[in-house]
Amino acid sequence: MSFEIDPKQIKSLSPINSLNPENAQDLIKKISAEEIQSGHYLFKKGDTDKVHIYVLRGEVELVQDKKVIKVIKAGSPDGLQPLAHGFPRPLSCRAKTAAVITRINSDMLDIMLTWDQTGSYTVEGVEEEDDETDWMTRILQTRAFHRIPPANIQAMFMRMESVAFKPGDKVIEQEAEGDYFYIIKEGRCLVTRSTPANPNGVKLATLSVGDSFGEEALISDSKRNATVTMLTEGNLMRLNKEDFNSLLNEPLLNWVEYDEARKLVNDQGAIWFDVRLPTEHKAKHIKGSINIPLIFLRMKANSLDTGKKYVIYCDTGRRSSAASFLLNEKDIESYVLRDGVDTAEPGDLVSD
Repeated sequence: MSFEIDPKQIKSLSPINSLNPENAQDLIKKISAEEIQSGHYLFKKGDTDKVHIYVLRGEVELVQDKKVIKVIKAGSPDGLQPLAHGFPRPLSCRAKTAAVITRINSDMLDIMLTWDQTGSYTVEGVEEEDDETDWMTRILQTRAFHRIPPANIQAMFMRMESVAFKPGDKVIEQEAEGDYFYIIKEGRCLVTRSTPANPNGVKLATLSVGDSFGEEALISDSKRNATVTMLTEGNLMRLNKEDFNSLLNEPLLNWVEYDEARKLVNDQGAIWFDVRLPTEHKAKHIKGSINIPLIFLRMKANSLDTGKKYVIYCDTGRRSSAASFLLNEKDIESYVLRDGVDTAEPGDLVSD
């Protein structure tokens, strides 16, 4: 039996009841109801998933060491509050009766509250058939963002600006200086790279709502390595280089020295990952490493095993840090070899 979300009920929940009507309505579009059978747990003590959980129908029990501490009924004063809210969870919670709940991303809610309290922003809903393509929801659900301090995430959304584009507009051009990091709020983009053999450009990827680009040049402090063109009319959110590096880049990177990297490979099955050009890899590389040049990584990232860890290297750490940021966005765990391939033990280096 399905359960329809009642907007009036959601707007009565705390702290949603303090949102302005526009942001509250947009939040309601992003959430859904979930049915829980009697005796099943909503969460357990120690869980760290950052979500506000509310009971919309039925009764739930808060449990500590197998002892019921409190029973909470939907619609009651306690039922208007998020259940045992805190990270990690201080208590377990299970359904006393068949119940209906909703889970709301805590970072997203906090950002909306911050916007409301500064009075400077109203979230605009993205008109898409599939709510999962909502740009902010997709970004916040990316595992990589769970490692970024909440204050940084708030600052990122506060400092971003929305820019409108028409079909055919070039957002960034190959060989230009890097200035902004972009997230697609609405529309689709084409990524191409021109070469001497293909001056009109080789297609590298097609990007859609929630995808991001432009980080490579900002992280490596180099020129753009590709052109991004709008395929459709759209809106992009952009963050300037200084804010990107301070708020997003550094918190996501796991820098490791060579000895630590070798332990990850030998003891935990991590994979050496060379993001230099094939000619550089052929001349000198770490034994057992795979080679996907940074320029092709966005196109080939889906071929990687998401269950594996990767130790990424290049010559200096610039290209590898850009690659690590990209893999983190894909929920692939990665580490960056500090100072690059030359830190490897001589006996661990080979050439083809």
